[in-house]
Amino acid sequence: MTSFVKNIRSALQPFTTRKATLDDAAILVKVSVKTFRDTFAEVNTKEDMKAYLAKAFSRDQLIKELNDPASTFLLALDGDTVVGYAKLKEGEGPSELNGERVIEIERIYTLKDYLGKRVGKLLMQTCLDLAAERGYKLAWLGVWEYNPRAIAFYEKWGFKKFGSHPFLLGNDLQTDLLMKIILD
Repeated sequence: MTSFVKNIRSALQPFTTRKATLDDAAILVKVSVKTFRDTFAEVNTKEDMKAYLAKAFSRDQLIKELNDPASTFLLALDGDTVVGYAKLKEGEGPSELNGERVIEIERIYTLKDYLGKRVGKLLMQTCLDLAAERGYKLAWLGVWEYNPRAIAFYEKWGFKKFGSHPFLLGNDLQTDLLMKIILD
């Protein structure tokens, strides 16, 4: 583990994390829609955004994901206020990982007002800690090829690019870069 990662914990106050439950479905919908819209609305059509948000972040869809034993949602909190979230997904990874037992960091988002305030770092550290506790040796994620801020964030944590795959946002077929990190 790098000294960067080891030094994160002491700098992360006053934020905390906790696992989301079904009782958090409504706030998870709100935060998911807001963070995704804030991140991608300016560079995608209204129609594609509307279609994707309705499919990916409906209450029914998020309840289904919260009930999935292979999924773990983590909420980042500023006091009692949810300011970001992450989702871990256990299961098979991309073929490039050759069937290794891996965990995906499927989502990691922070409210716009909290960008640069170390919420993302807290969520990432919590995800990596949880993955290691569960015995995973490798974590992976997909990130839109035109999201340089996120790519730089992941690279700072030690993620390396290893491939790409298609991602359908509404009717727009986009490309996500695949990145992985070996867990200590």
